[in-house]
Amino acid sequence: MRWMRAAGRGLLALVVVVGAYAAPGARAGDCDTCGRGPLTLATAGDLTGYLGPLLRGWNRTHPAEKVTLVELPDSSDETHAQMTTDLRGGDRGRFDVLNIDVNWTSEFAAAGWIRPLPPSRFPLKTFLPPVVDTATYDGRLYAVPYVTNAGLLLYRKDILAKEGVPPPRTWAELEHDAKTIAPRYGLGGYAGQLLPYEGLTVNAAEAVYSAGGTILGDEGSRVTVDSDAAREGIGFLARGIREGWIPKAALTYKEEESKQAFQDGHLLFLRNWPYVYAVASAKGSKVAGRIGAVPLPGRSGPGKSVLGGSDLAVNTHARHPDSAARLIAYLTSEQVQREVLTRGSLPPVRADVYEDPELIARFPYLPTLRAAVLTAAPRPKSPRYDQVSLVVQAVVHDALTGQETPAAAVRRLARELDAVARR
Repeated sequence: MRWMRAAGRGLLALVVVVGAYAAPGARAGDCDTCGRGPLTLATAGDLTGYLGPLLRGWNRTHPAEKVTLVELPDSSDETHAQMTTDLRGGDRGRFDVLNIDVNWTSEFAAAGWIRPLPPSRFPLKTFLPPVVDTATYDGRLYAVPYVTNAGLLLYRKDILAKEGVPPPRTWAELEHDAKTIAPRYGLGGYAGQLLPYEGLTVNAAEAVYSAGGTILGDEGSRVTVDSDAAREGIGFLARGIREGWIPKAALTYKEEESKQAFQDGHLLFLRNWPYVYAVASAKGSKVAGRIGAVPLPGRSGPGKSVLGGSDLAVNTHARHPDSAARLIAYLTSEQVQREVLTRGSLPPVRADVYEDPELIARFPYLPTLRAAVLTAAPRPKSPRYDQVSLVVQAVVHDALTGQETPAAAVRRLARELDAVARR
């Protein structure tokens, strides 16, 4: 979860006035149950190193509510494993506030691991509308959006300018340019994150969505993937590997490996998260000043990204739930959300940040990202999402490596997802 990082410099006063959020059974004057006190915040590895300083700022002005940061592995799968192991242990566990992948909200809520939150305590109306849906389950708010994300198509604008062609808007245009232009410059055509891990689930879902299909419906109880759109989307990726305009190395790529290949000047096109634009544009990058970003292409026009990002949730057994809510309100305040972008290169959830001319001048991809987020779709919602993702990874990988045809893979995917839904 490369995007699960926050930003911060000096502490800003928390101007959100929050009411009591007492633990069950709280009594007035009972300091053990009034909901205020120290916290632990668990997150995936903070690769930009900005979250620690932000929390130190909070700690200076909230000495009775100090937060201890617990960094888990960088890998989404490993972070999920450690969080769920702790939460299954019952009692309080190690973690009070959890910075969770947007796709874990349904799973954690259905299992009873995180507590429902009062919407009135958080500035939900200031957020980009699609992000709020990632924090709900069964009609209730179980988390608060913290950062969002949408996949973009990064491209070598210097090369396309030399060729006199615009960035691709459709799969056909992407495929043509990857086949014909990239080889002339000694580059691979196109890559995403195709190693069998969560990134492959994201890439596969985007391909299905961009062809007009879906994977699951009704909170995971209905399987919808057996469609022409799914066969076309998975077939697009499989054909790229087979024909070579998607390098076979992409089968080993996660976010960082694919970012490095693009940053080192080995790819014409890359599907990745917006943080790559900032990193690849920085001083020392071999492609600095030579890259652009557009929405993902689709079957017959702009495609549809998967909605990424992370939500902040409160452990059902958190020691001090009122402090947890106060911390979440702080992390989603306007100024801190600006720091999420400027210090962490992560897409904030507050809509007004995307309209700031100074920030747009510094991060030119913001309008494109805003449009991508507003049209993005969540990964398949399911209380068994971890099992859903493992099925998608395994089946799609077999299609990409030629062990199954896309049509056979989609039929198998429907059967195996149906078995997960029935458990």
